Amino acid sequence: MDCIFCKIAAGEIPAEKVYEDDHVLAFHDINPQAPLHVVIIPRRHIATINDIGEADTDLMGRLLQAAKAIAAREGVAGDGYRLVVNVNRGGGQVVFHIHMHLMAKRPFGWPAG
Repeated sequence: MDCIFCKIAAGEIPAEKVYEDDHVLAFHDINPQAPLHVVIIPRRHIATINDIGEADTDLMGRLLQAAKAIAAREGVAGDGYRLVVNVNRGGGQVVFHIHMHLMAKRPFGWPAG
């Protein structure tokens, strides 16, 4: 498989890691859109949110728990942060491996994008 996030998870491509456990890896985005911009991925390859099944419920919850832990560790939980999941090209997804962006330390408007 030629997935950049799978290669990062396997240690084949270096990344500035901020969180990791047996199921989830998080690292700083190489093209940050905020002063704090972390990408959170499951270690197991799933292309899009449309591809998750009932068996992935625990894994998806682990991504949210990782985001919560990272926000607390980075000191942004109280002030606030944005979590973004893009789905397919029309939704802005560029890397087809489920991932969540945690962004903080700048104001965010609504509606997004």
